[in-house]
Amino acid sequence: MTQLDVELVAPTPPPAPAGRRNRRRRTAVFWLALPLAVMAVAVFVLPMTGLLPGTAQDLTATRRPPAFLDGGSWANPLGTNKLGQDVLSQLVEAGRLTILIGLVGALVSIGPGTLLGLFAGYCRGWVDKVISILIDAQLALPFILIALAIIANRGSSLPVLFVVLALTGWAPCARVTRAATLSLRERQFVMGLRAAGASEPRIVFRHVLPNLAGTIVALGTLQIGTAILVESALSFLGLGVVPPKASWGSMLAAGQDELGQAWWIALFPGLAITATVLLVNLLGDALLTHHDPRKKRR
Repeated sequence: MTQLDVELVAPTPPPAPAGRRNRRRRTAVFWLALPLAVMAVAVFVLPMTGLLPGTAQDLTATRRPPAFLDGGSWANPLGTNKLGQDVLSQLVEAGRLTILIGLVGALVSIGPGTLLGLFAGYCRGWVDKVISILIDAQLALPFILIALAIIANRGSSLPVLFVVLALTGWAPCARVTRAATLSLRERQFVMGLRAAGASEPRIVFRHVLPNLAGTIVALGTLQIGTAILVESALSFLGLGVVPPKASWGSMLAAGQDELGQAWWIALFPGLAITATVLLVNLLGDALLTHHDPRKKRR
């Protein structure tokens, strides 16, 4: 390489200091959590203010377009449905149930998934083989078949829906937790605890499990979005939330026949599902990156 070539080569910028990288990660998590917090306040607090028009039926104002279209009115900012109900009010009311289902669905999935993954990764041997086979078997089954089998036998209700979410969501959580536990069990502090005579249950629940807290929180956040999507898909098929209760998925199902003349009935619930799941997944990915040393290095 000649001297001219050396001069033309741009110097490699030094890596950002660790403090700056940590501040960037915290800032990213903050800006992802902020819209979710605003959305939660709007869904849970706004109905208490009395500012929404309400969801009462008004057959004289059916299929009224949103306020920004010709014929719309600011009395119904997002228009009305085929029963004359305000779409914005119904969107907020349905959002409360959808978010609740997402949170509970994440909890019922992350609980058994974390425990099974923890035991599989720490115990190894036949325990790991059995749990790994169960994980692979569950992931190979389409969730819609499981949902159809359970709902056809038990009917549509919230408890049955939570059972479906638990059965379809535990396997991904168990797989990630197992991989993290396999790495932790070979760490020096675990070997030191074994050498000191600490019992295996104490090592697992007092030392290994707390070190998985960050990964579990990130998985739980990602699972919220998955639970919302599963509920929306089931409600769209008529297998999830049933009237008189409403969720974003059931609103989407109710508006599918109105796309030709009242497209806003289905558009706004679809946008709400997309925005919520996207923000939740971005937040979960940021948290998972923050707690994964390999992703930190990349």
